[in-house]
Amino acid sequence: MGFEQLAALRDQLAKKAAAESRKGERKGPRKGATSGTTSGTTGDASKGASKGAPKRPRDGERTGAGADTPAGAKGRRAAPAAAPAKQVDPVVHSIARLQKHFPKAFPKNPAPKVPLKIGTFEDLTQHATKLGLDEAELREAIRTWCSGARYWSCMVEGAKRLDLDGNEAGVVTLADAKRAQQLKARRAGAARQKAKAAAPAVAAAPAAPAAAESAEAPAEAQEPATPATPDTPETP
Repeated sequence: MGFEQLAALRDQLAKKAAAESRKGERKGPRKGATSGTTSGTTGDASKGASKGAPKRPRDGERTGAGADTPAGAKGRRAAPAAAPAKQVDPVVHSIARLQKHFPKAFPKNPAPKVPLKIGTFEDLTQHATKLGLDEAELREAIRTWCSGARYWSCMVEGAKRLDLDGNEAGVVTLADAKRAQQLKARRAGAARQKAKAAAPAVAAAPAAPAAAESAEAPAEAQEPATPATPDTPETP
């Protein structure tokens, strides 16, 4: 092979090598671009999947129906509804005012009651404004105060009657004392009759309502606890 042929072969190899080099350069960027596109598509898909997936709660975070329940309240029973306040008889408030303004004539329990002066009601009407009570309320308060075993027990013959300030104002007569004892005995007898009548009903039907027991009681047992008549021939 001559020199000219070798030179020509060398040129051909050089051209071939250059062509292959250019071909490799062209393939390189195309491959990289494809990889980048694939990577971007995968990243977007991952982000979309993350957005659509339910959020996992962090440590100590509650989710669901119990999320709003205070800590420690789970499993705790609901507090029972408060019982309605029991209504107090208005006469109780009236007597409380008498005890506040005239403690010697209207002592508080457990101190024994004292016989009241005849005419106490008339004396109280003069203090109606200060007491904040009208005549009807005062009359009911006096009638209730003087109608009970605690007052009848103090009605002993010869006992001193007291006015609103605790000063002596007369004495209990024999007739007054007998009348008080009769009222006291009547009240005790009525209580015994009521208890006796209620006993068979309770034995036959322990769960029967109190109303049924009251219906079976005799008429005498159902008379009001406060008698209509005063404790003495003359109302204090």
